[in-house]
Parts: sequence; structure tokens; C-alpha cells
Amino acid sequence: MENEQQELLFKLSVFEQQIRQLQQQINAIEQGVLELESLNVGLDEIKNSIGKEIFAPIGRGIFVKSKILSNDLTVDIGGKNFVKKTVEETKEMIKKQIEKLEEIKKELNNNLFEIGKEAERMIGKAGD
Repeated sequence: MENEQQELLFKLSVFEQQIRQLQQQINAIEQGVLELESLNVGLDEIKNSIGKEIFAPIGRGIFVKSKILSNDLTVDIGGKNFVKKTVEETKEMIKKQIEKLEEIKKELNNNLFEIGKEAERMIGKAGD
């Protein structure tokens, strides 16, 4: 009987750890979505702004005053590969990234739900 209780406690502790990890992943995805949405707003401000001055980030909270010369953007598409894109093409790319993140978030939430159900089932079974 005592071994069964120890095994139950161990399994519940594993579930708790999995739940925390899933919650951290969900939080990271939500943060990523917020950043992408913020980037989308910034892109809207760039449209039709040729000749306007902006503060462009050069890294780690450092900005330089710049003048927009073109609506063309240079976009990192991964693997240190860069391509030229319009604002609209970039916004579409960001939209697809947000959709992928939302799909992953949905899967993680489903996993979280399933782990919760399994933990409840085990607790209910132990109470019998």
C-alpha cells in the first residue's frame, strides 16, 4: 500500500513538472506573439514614410537616427539568409508566423488539459 502511495506521489510530481514546463512554453509563445504583433504595428508606421526620420535599433537598446529611403525591407529568413520584401510581404510572413505559434499554443494547451485529466484520474483511482 505504501509503495502505491509513493508511486502515485512520484507520478503526480512528474505531472506537476510537465505542467510547469508546458506553462513556460505557453508563456514564451504568448510573448513571441506579442512581439510579432508589435512588429506588425511598427511596419504599418513605415508604410509611405519615405524621407521621414526614425530611430532605428542597432541592438541591445541602442538606437540611431535614420532616414527612410525606401519601403523595401531586408528580412532574415533563417540561416543568415536575407531577402528583400515589401512591407505587405513582410506583414504576411509575420501573420503566418503568428498562426504557427497559435497552433503550437493550442497543442500545448491540449497537452496541459490531458495531463490534468490523467492526474485527476490517478487521484480518483487512489481514493477508491
